[in-house]
Amino acid sequence: MQQHEIRQFLMNYFEANGAQIIVNHPAYLTVQLTIELDKALMNRPFYWHYLEKTGGIPNPATLTLITDPVQVPEGVKGETIHFGSPRLHQIFQSTNSLAKYIRLYELPSGQAQQQTPLHPWLAVNVKASFVCDRKKDVLFSIGLHLLTGRMVNDCHQKLKELQLTPKIPDFSFTLSPIIMPKSGMGRIDRYIRMQLAEENHEWAERAIQKWEADQRLLDHFYEDREEQDASYELEKEALRQQYEPNINISVINGGMFYLSEGAV
Repeated sequence: MQQHEIRQFLMNYFEANGAQIIVNHPAYLTVQLTIELDKALMNRPFYWHYLEKTGGIPNPATLTLITDPVQVPEGVKGETIHFGSPRLHQIFQSTNSLAKYIRLYELPSGQAQQQTPLHPWLAVNVKASFVCDRKKDVLFSIGLHLLTGRMVNDCHQKLKELQLTPKIPDFSFTLSPIIMPKSGMGRIDRYIRMQLAEENHEWAERAIQKWEADQRLLDHFYEDREEQDASYELEKEALRQQYEPNINISVINGGMFYLSEGAV
């Protein structure tokens, strides 16, 4: 995951969860957290427990995250965030509890007083992790039209350009899906797996070559022993865990979106 992707993810994450971005600098972000985000990220359980007991006025923290340490202005203090950093991992984890699933409706444009049909879309943000002795993440944002089966990429960005509300607007009604969400998830899963199959898999071949080389060294080290004891099996298993190529697919979040015809 590249730094510009991390920055965009952070922008999307904080905006989706209602946080105010106070400073939007190319090298860092300063964010006024909501109460929910403060509880999820700042590790202040005693503070919030005290407020709940006393009825005090909550004061959520601000958070400064540096995405480009080279370009950050002098005097700016904050956390440097990169792929693998504990803070980014914490934010990834929090998406599961804060924004796993949502249902939103498109607001009609203008002052239209006529009945507007809203089409059902299933939208899912997915992370695919290429794992061996190194790790690489690829993000997918897929939207599936549950009437026609049409699929669009970069769906999250397209949805950001629309006005959405959690309550169905006046003079609007929803169309029933032909493709059920469970079946739609199966279609999206198959599509992502097809995309991953077309990726360059030299990373896996290199990992296997390094695994075989280290396994030969391990066998050579133990070849003079009459019996291969438990330590050999432990080291052999450690090599497998380190080098065995895997692709792990996980859903970050998703939801049902009811949109006007041609919205995406």
